[in-house]
Amino acid sequence: MSREGIRDKVSIVGAGCCQFGENWDQSPSDMIVDAAYEAYADAGIDRPQEQIDAVFTGSLYSNKGPHECSDALKLFHKPVTMVSNYCATGTDAVRCGVLSIAAGMYDTVLVVGYDKPKDRGVSGPSVMLDGVRDLPKTPAGWFALCASTYFKKFGAGREDLARIAVKNHHNGTLAPKSFLKREITVEDVLKARMISWPFGLYDCAAQTDGAAAVVLTRTDLARNFRDDPVLVKAVTVQAGPNPQKDPGNDFLSWKPTVWAAEDAYRQAGISDPRSQIGIAQVHDCFSLTELLSYEDLGFCEKGSAKEHIASGDFELGGELPVNTDGGLKTFGHPTGATGVRMVYENTLQLQGRAEQRQVKNPKLALSHNIGGHPTACGIAILGTA
Repeated sequence: MSREGIRDKVSIVGAGCCQFGENWDQSPSDMIVDAAYEAYADAGIDRPQEQIDAVFTGSLYSNKGPHECSDALKLFHKPVTMVSNYCATGTDAVRCGVLSIAAGMYDTVLVVGYDKPKDRGVSGPSVMLDGVRDLPKTPAGWFALCASTYFKKFGAGREDLARIAVKNHHNGTLAPKSFLKREITVEDVLKARMISWPFGLYDCAAQTDGAAAVVLTRTDLARNFRDDPVLVKAVTVQAGPNPQKDPGNDFLSWKPTVWAAEDAYRQAGISDPRSQIGIAQVHDCFSLTELLSYEDLGFCEKGSAKEHIASGDFELGGELPVNTDGGLKTFGHPTGATGVRMVYENTLQLQGRAEQRQVKNPKLALSHNIGGHPTACGIAILGTA
């Protein structure tokens, strides 16, 4: 089957998400159960042992493998597969579930993404540099290099990044299960404690605990579960060279995002993403990462993002709302769960169930994760018809 051939073969019939945050009172199993059973209820599934054929789970930090998910859900005597692809883990787990159904292996599968980094006793993962000592050793330091390069070439500044943070903080206040619910101003962002110039505290995503889940099924069976299934139009994961060793890296774009977008748009039959995509969840580990993604995904021309940010194009009431639930910035970033959480949000939006943050009548929704240095990118595109 060609990659284009998966379009509309698989549908989402259930979506669930636990509360994201510093979940000291919950184990990974607790969060998995919360997310999965919400997805079951959403799909009208009351006999998961009989109705779920296979499970695909994604986690970066679990040391228990797929057993953690199967034990939590008591889904035994069936295949349970664990995926790990850094920040693209959740999207990759969705991809594996979609392909398993499109290939004819299973009728209905559960996808669960989860992580509990707060129990690790560290603030976040470090970037491994293979012995290179003169480059930043943290994600903030690495992306800061990109920000300063972009600023110099295109004349953007900290105020442009601040407007992204303000937008995502506002959207997060409208999402019941988000971690941070605090409105901020551009001045708050500019005065915040510096992390790695030009990033202050409010330019950096909140690492949290969390889990999200979706139920996938064959499209011809979807209406047995609910009347408004969401169609999978495209899903892909593309690898790229380590940008720290790539002589062609210009610090202004992420090659895996560009390549994954090309592949996903081909699968979904999209020729003009700016006009055809109605809503997007993008990987805003830092405010600069969201800005670069606008351009890499074809939402605007290279170097023009600051004008679109200033005009409000990517706000909830704009032409192409981005990170409608607050994104990684305020919903939170439990690494393995993030890609599935984005699919959860897009599913609610396409079904008109996003309440105060509901976008007006979206037809196509995109989600985007970068992973590694980043050396991978995952994109999923969902639609209503």
